[in-house]
Amino acid sequence: GIGHDGDESAYGRKSDVYRDLVTLLKNTSPYFAKDFRKQDVREEPRTTREIPHVEAVDLEEAGQTQRSYERREKNVHEMLPRREAAPNKNLEPSLTWKKLGVTSPQEPWKRFHDSVARVNAAKQIQAPRPSLILNRNLGGNQTATVIALCSMRDCNLAQEACQLAIRDVGGLEVLINLLDTDELKCKIGSLKILKEISRSSQIRRAIADLGGLQTMVSILDSPDKELKCLAAETIANVARFRRARRTVRQHGGIRRLVELLDCVPDSTTLSPEQEKDVEVARCGALALWSCSKSTRNKEAIRKAGGIPLLARLLKSPQKNVLIPVVGTLQECASERSYRIAIQSEGMIEDLVKNLSCDNQELQMHCASAIFKTVYCKALRKRDKIKYGECKLFIMLFVATAHKHWFEEYKVLQMLVDLLSDQPEEVLVNVVGALGECAQRHVNRTTIRKSGGITPLVSLLTGTNQALLVNVTRAVGACATDRENMAIIDRLDGVRLLWSLLKNPNPVVQASAAWAICPCIENAKDAGELVRSFVGGLELIVNLLKSPNAEVLASVCAAISKIAKDEENLAVITDHGVVPMLSNLTNTSDDTLRRYLSEAIARCCMWGSNCAAFGEAGAVAPLVHYLSSKDPEVHQATAQALFQLSRDPNNCITMHQSGVVKLLLGMMGSTDETLQEAAASCVANIRRLALANEKA
Repeated sequence: GIGHDGDESAYGRKSDVYRDLVTLLKNTSPYFAKDFRKQDVREEPRTTREIPHVEAVDLEEAGQTQRSYERREKNVHEMLPRREAAPNKNLEPSLTWKKLGVTSPQEPWKRFHDSVARVNAAKQIQAPRPSLILNRNLGGNQTATVIALCSMRDCNLAQEACQLAIRDVGGLEVLINLLDTDELKCKIGSLKILKEISRSSQIRRAIADLGGLQTMVSILDSPDKELKCLAAETIANVARFRRARRTVRQHGGIRRLVELLDCVPDSTTLSPEQEKDVEVARCGALALWSCSKSTRNKEAIRKAGGIPLLARLLKSPQKNVLIPVVGTLQECASERSYRIAIQSEGMIEDLVKNLSCDNQELQMHCASAIFKTVYCKALRKRDKIKYGECKLFIMLFVATAHKHWFEEYKVLQMLVDLLSDQPEEVLVNVVGALGECAQRHVNRTTIRKSGGITPLVSLLTGTNQALLVNVTRAVGACATDRENMAIIDRLDGVRLLWSLLKNPNPVVQASAAWAICPCIENAKDAGELVRSFVGGLELIVNLLKSPNAEVLASVCAAISKIAKDEENLAVITDHGVVPMLSNLTNTSDDTLRRYLSEAIARCCMWGSNCAAFGEAGAVAPLVHYLSSKDPEVHQATAQALFQLSRDPNNCITMHQSGVVKLLLGMMGSTDETLQEAAASCVANIRRLALANEKA
């Protein structure tokens, strides 16, 4: 046109000429160019390798020169014949873009999980799709948010790539923030996703760091049952580490979870609404199970009234709630208050009944709960088991107060039936139970008549350390009856027990040595049986070098049984049993003192062993054993001193150590064996003194 300042025409070209509006916008706006390039890539992702005449063009620059445009236009015309040759060709992403998970813009979420599967197969794990869903939709209105959540649930949320992608793009913050909204559908959708991805340890910690647990705890007060179930299940997943369990307790979560248990009907046929109540209780018990691994949480559950509710659930005919309920009980049964409550509420009977179910996991938890409930310090001491070793048994089954239940429900027969075709986790518990039951004569008879000896002996060939500890204990307990011992001998069980003395685990060694003792005592020809094991006596004597006190005590007990046979005593003497036993006398462990004294007493009955013990310095330490508070130590020590007093030099050492005064006090004991041994020892010392006076 005409300029404003004069009549001169202004028809000269002052700017570039563009082929179309799209080209103009590309050169004018870098944002338009960037977005348009993405569209082009999705529709026709050709590379310069496929189209030789295409030259690289940076579309992100603010503008393009006329020359570059003309060059590009030329290349476009060169491409047209190729496009016309295939007019019906479907537009698909190239393999490169498929690996990145990019799909057509018309299908923003379709087949995302298929894309992730291809990524994993190619070992190029990338998951951009969750970020696309989150960025485009979760910030919009309710409908868009629900659609986005549904799309995310279509993904394979169990896959680590998806879980970490959601975390890395800030998806966890968005999902947790949705829990604070008033939209029920958004909350449910968010919790369904959180429940799935919280199975990952990394996601669990991230949820706790972002304050998600506090929000979930508050949701437990919601009137919507589905929402409460999802919140409780997610808490159960997240509360698997200490800090998360503490957070649940500090924000009132334990009380709220206990309240969820109070809604289970007793009938077997349920209406749809009652089924929801059962599911609420199941999810609440599941969360309490996770939280109950903390001592303070156990106390919080008790104070919140959880024990009566758990007892009620234990009687419920609804089997789907029993596993988390029994799991919670077996966790809490480590506390004395719970053990008392479990017995007083009559829960042991229900636990015993549930042992007959066909669910192996429920069987295992019932057995563990019974074990923890009736195990006590006195029993551990009686059975020579330290508390740390009790964990290997996992299960204690017998309580005298409830013995009629075992007969009424035929528990032993059920346990024997479980010895075959079961996983090792179940076998450990079942064999542990039989080992405890076998402490009573009537139960040993039942085990034999039920055919339990043969499968027990066959388990001695296994490799599971916990199972070996339990099975050696069970076989040893059964061997205290001669009828059982005859079966064990016929099945070569003693040789299998002896071979376990080579096991590198000291707990297995000790348990095997304890089991050998009743086998030797009740075998038909024990001396010949022991000699038949090539290198067996040397092996057991060498175990006296073990640093483990339990191994030493059990081996000393076995040696005291072996030494009853004169030939075997001669063999172990040749293997150096006297100096090895003497080296152990400076101990303060009463269990070791007792069995060491018994072994010394037996070994004194061969040749010059009595004098050899004195020369090895074993006499004076034995005198100090009489100061122990354990009467069984007194009896064994008095017998050892009596045997040692047959040597004059030993009598002098005893007298100098002040043994006479101690033995005089024990001569008034109600234990006749102790009386006789103490009196005999004093008599030998007195005879030596009289002989010296006459000389």
